[in-house]
Amino acid sequence: MPEVPEILTAPLVVEFPFTRSLGPVQSAFLTGLRERTVLGVTCQDGRVLVPPVEYDPVTAEELSDLVEVAPTGTVTTWAWNPGPRRGQPLRTPFAWVLVRLDGADSALLHALDAPGPDAVRTGMRVRIRWAAERTGAITDIACFEPSDDAPPATAPVPHDGEFADPVTGITAPARLDYTYAPGRAQSRYLRALADRRTVGERCPACRKVYVPPRGACPTCGVATDAQVEVGPRGTVTTFCIVNIKAKNLDIEVPYVYAHIALDGADLALHARIGGIPYDRVRMGLRVEPVWTEGGRFPDHYRPTGEPDADYDSYKELI
Repeated sequence: MPEVPEILTAPLVVEFPFTRSLGPVQSAFLTGLRERTVLGVTCQDGRVLVPPVEYDPVTAEELSDLVEVAPTGTVTTWAWNPGPRRGQPLRTPFAWVLVRLDGADSALLHALDAPGPDAVRTGMRVRIRWAAERTGAITDIACFEPSDDAPPATAPVPHDGEFADPVTGITAPARLDYTYAPGRAQSRYLRALADRRTVGERCPACRKVYVPPRGACPTCGVATDAQVEVGPRGTVTTFCIVNIKAKNLDIEVPYVYAHIALDGADLALHARIGGIPYDRVRMGLRVEPVWTEGGRFPDHYRPTGEPDADYDSYKELI
């Protein structure tokens, strides 16, 4: 029986802290949460939207008429979350709920602290549980909790949106944790890299060699399985100078990241360029891989000392 190759897997994290400035509507909404005040915005047709938006979803007109709504509301729909994940509002099982706050015509998504799914229902009354420490973010609402309060008869109250020390910007962390399992083509590619070789796959129709291989030709759409060893040297086709230091990456800026067309390949891969001042990297520069002890892939590419490649030899790979 043929030997079954090891299935390769690796934990991967994609993380990006998104920083944005706030306009007057969003600034008032988040600052209001810090002050335990929930603001909505009135549309052209009289509807009150919470959370508020800056433009009318029907007419696209700019909106600015803020109103204060109640911290109590009604669940319009829900879903039970039996296993909270890192970064979610509660550490114990809870319900994701859409809550139409009293005085609003739209629903706000947040967590409901409930003992179990049997305790949650559409139409149930809930109220905001405020966070002990509030900074001007949606997390100032710690969660919702069940409430026996009847809906108030009062309408939303106009609000000027003015607060002391308003929140003018936020940083929203976005993170995705997952386990990546490559297919057969990329597994062969990764195993070859561990042996300090680079292999691609040739399309049986157009005869192009793709690195890294994907198991199918992106142009012809046919399966590829004929392996071709390429490189190890290649040509810089285009590049960029990185001036912002990445978190958890021990590389001093500025440095150069480039697309490199390995000899024998018809697709450029990307890698860091080292061994040369960043301002001397250029299109057509001939480079070779540099491996570190125990590394499973090239740490970076450095100049070979060869004459630059002619533009016509790599122009189709830019």
